[in-house]
Amino acid sequence: MSQEIIIQGPNVEFSQGAEAAHHDHEHHEQHFIWKYIFSQDHKIISKQFLITGMIWAIIGALFSVFFRLQLGFPDSTFPVMERFLGEWAKGGKLSPEFYYALVTMHGTILVFFVLTAGLSGTFSNLLIPLQVGARDMASPFMNMLSYWFFFIASMFMFVSLFVQTGPASGGWTTYPPLSALKEASLGSGTGMDLWLISMALFVVSSLLGGLNYISTVLNMRTKGMTMTRMPLTIWAFFFTAVLGVLSFPVLFSGLVLLIFDRNFGTSFYLSEIFIGGKALPHIGGSAILYQHLFWFLGHPEVYIIMLPGMGMASEVLATNSRKPIFGYFAMIISLVGITLLAFLVWAHHMFVTGMSPFLGSIFVLLTLLIAVPSAVKVFNWLTTMWKGNLRFTPAMLFAMGFVSMFISGGLTGIFLGNSALDIHLHDTYFVVAHFHIVMGVSAFFGMFAGIYHWFPKLYGRFMNNTLGYIHFFITFVGAYLIFWPMHYEGIAGMPRRYYDYSAWESFKQFQSLNGFISIVAIVVFFTQLLFVMNFFLSIFRGRKLTNKNPWGSTTLEWTTPIHPGHGNWPGEIPEVYRWPYDFKDDGHGKDFIPQTVPLREGEEAH
Repeated sequence: MSQEIIIQGPNVEFSQGAEAAHHDHEHHEQHFIWKYIFSQDHKIISKQFLITGMIWAIIGALFSVFFRLQLGFPDSTFPVMERFLGEWAKGGKLSPEFYYALVTMHGTILVFFVLTAGLSGTFSNLLIPLQVGARDMASPFMNMLSYWFFFIASMFMFVSLFVQTGPASGGWTTYPPLSALKEASLGSGTGMDLWLISMALFVVSSLLGGLNYISTVLNMRTKGMTMTRMPLTIWAFFFTAVLGVLSFPVLFSGLVLLIFDRNFGTSFYLSEIFIGGKALPHIGGSAILYQHLFWFLGHPEVYIIMLPGMGMASEVLATNSRKPIFGYFAMIISLVGITLLAFLVWAHHMFVTGMSPFLGSIFVLLTLLIAVPSAVKVFNWLTTMWKGNLRFTPAMLFAMGFVSMFISGGLTGIFLGNSALDIHLHDTYFVVAHFHIVMGVSAFFGMFAGIYHWFPKLYGRFMNNTLGYIHFFITFVGAYLIFWPMHYEGIAGMPRRYYDYSAWESFKQFQSLNGFISIVAIVVFFTQLLFVMNFFLSIFRGRKLTNKNPWGSTTLEWTTPIHPGHGNWPGEIPEVYRWPYDFKDDGHGKDFIPQTVPLREGEEAH
């Protein structure tokens, strides 16, 4: 006897079984507000995360264009900046205070609001129920709340851009004492308070989502969907959620203590501070404590951003190579290794804080160890493509670009993981280049691969391929032209977050290179606007989907109708009989066998 599952929400209730069709019809009669705004359907919520994340991505990238103009052309004025930024760019010249605020907000927005909420919130929501065979998330209501906490956090962060003293300007890490003292700088005032409130709400959103994802994967799988039959995307989303649930509360505690230091006279991070020769009453605190709390989240955060891209790249590469993923169990074990080691390497960000050299050597070892599971994944991706029947769709190109960026960015991490080398390279452009390639650009490539690949599932239409190819090639070449030269600037000792380098004889030699980097950055930014145009036009005018499994995939999400209702499958949820990567002759002229097809006589399960 099959177990009955009932999902309830405003004006919607349906059950698995005979009544599903009737209740699905009931769902279509919901009011617009309950269907699209306060929706409890995981597919609608994934679209909300995606579009909110895209808006933030445009804002965050635009900020980088503004400060790249300052870095590339420090003696020039740009009237367009005054139009956008008002008194912060009088006469078309960025003010030094606002330059640091732009750098801070650029990092905060892209790391947290785009590559954490936008990436994980979109694809965990879309794919977990569809690929494990569930009607919805374990708690649709909690899922809805996770988006709305993210939206409220977004509003606080957006409002902080317009306060009179400017947004937060302590760097995206907001180290004290600069962030803990309101009088330290303009950007340490109201804007910093709004930043802290926004980030606290963001953590609540991430925890609500993460708990939901874990519960759904563990408890809501359809019949036959054992853990070892789950696609690698689901394994990646699962470990991403585990990382978030275990590490975000530590950041939350660090933010709360910072709010106390700023507003309630405590001294968790402050001690022996003098302003204008006058001692402040703070004593006994340690600014290094904040760094420990921040980086205990901050390094898992790298993999919270990277793991979804790894999972989606695995799926896209296997599907478009028409080959089973190479080393399925090794890929799972490597995900476990990355998840465990991610919690043990945070202090490699702190080699220059006066840490004991012996303790530093332990973190060097652990940091270099994390390269092993990463190398396993890279080997398996390359071997999956080897001698495959490759289809170069835009999604496939971005998945291959993801692998390229992950390799080149990861190799430079070996330099920074060495405590002796890090003393020279710390806080230089070498660090900027490394983490932008490995964490920023490669994560975006994973996200783009996912959007191009699952766009037909989201909207029942295809994105324009020609625009997709243009988007890929300019972004791929542009990313290397922007960030690869920065490694050489960093090796030469050029520090990051400086407003103007023209006062230093040793760094003047890089002025023409900085100008080149800025021009390429602007070209790449406008290419992303081309992607945004392609995305929104394709929702309404893209080529319609006629085959519900356009890529010839084996996983469950392609067994739903082209426009699935709330509940995903009309009638019974399909049963699973095989692993998710059966790309082989099915005996009927196709080169793949879906998970829902029973094993043939004499056929062994993978």
